Amino acid sequence: MTNEELTLNIEKALEEIRPFLNSDGGDISLVSIDNEKHVKVRFEGACTGCSVNQMTLKAGVETTIKKYAPQIETVENVM
Repeated sequence: MTNEELTLNIEKALEEIRPFLNSDGGDISLVSIDNEKHVKVRFEGACTGCSVNQMTLKAGVETTIKKYAPQIETVENVM
């Protein structure tokens, strides 16, 4: 998978998650992909101060990203 294809797949995953975050006043954006294995995202809006954003990151975001791009090893939220 090329870097461009990987980025597109991760963006597709974020598009799948986005409606759930939007319904609570939040959003998410892709910050970077390092070594084609590590993804950095940024929670936005209500998600930045949400007490369960780490659970959302692991159970929702990371799981969905790995469905679209199985080679991804980690997903991290950056401020």
